[in-house]
Amino acid sequence: MKKFLILASLFLASVGVSADDANKRIAEISDAKEKGLAVAKAMKAHNTGWGDSEAKMTMILRDKSGNETDRKVRVKSLEVEGDGDKGLSVFDEPRDVEGTAFLTYSHIEGNDDQWLYLPALKRVKRISSSNKSGPWMGSEFAYEDLSSFEVEKYDYKFLREDEIDGEKVYVVESYPTYDNSGYSKTITWVDQEHFRVHRIEFFDQKGDALKTMEVSDFKQYLDKYWRGHKQVMTNHQTGKSTVVKWSDYQFNTGLDEDDFNKSSLKRAR
Repeated sequence: MKKFLILASLFLASVGVSADDANKRIAEISDAKEKGLAVAKAMKAHNTGWGDSEAKMTMILRDKSGNETDRKVRVKSLEVEGDGDKGLSVFDEPRDVEGTAFLTYSHIEGNDDQWLYLPALKRVKRISSSNKSGPWMGSEFAYEDLSSFEVEKYDYKFLREDEIDGEKVYVVESYPTYDNSGYSKTITWVDQEHFRVHRIEFFDQKGDALKTMEVSDFKQYLDKYWRGHKQVMTNHQTGKSTVVKWSDYQFNTGLDEDDFNKSSLKRAR
């Protein structure tokens, strides 16, 4: 079954299915599981083929009293044919995290590989699969939130059609099938025009509401690929939140596999 899902995802991406065609196919499906899977495949197909990218990120950490801490990060990403994306994040500010670097290898099947370089200790720390639900660099994002979306790592259930800010959206429930997830499920709002994620609700292992991420300020690149330039992750159980603002996106900058290995963590400046 997993091999079929992989082939189906690659087929959708290769033929460049239009949003209209994808919506017609989704409308024809009555089974909630198959319909949810079809939405997920369309999401992936509409964000495949961008190659590599670089961007800057400002991360604002807010505690429940409203106190803020800013962090400046440079992010590099690379698509990998037949597997998940690779990503490298390098912290530039503030001084206490300067030089910290985070490397992730997302995978279509099994657990992702992640490493964190701590300049104060001058060593690379591997993030164990049992710690993927922990907070990333003090933010409300978990380590597992930093992986690329891969269709095969979830089971799906279509819930309904809805609207967000006047846009028609699909609402789909997803259940992680990989080990050690901190979530029992997520609910995702995906627009029908471009298959962009506008909102994700996260539920903890007890089934209680844990976090909500809102995505806005979308911009299009290469006349095809959309990126949300603002993400707000709110933790309903702690009252904390993290605001992420993206800027300076560049695509096809010539990145390759050599820019995403463990030795690159120590020299990432």
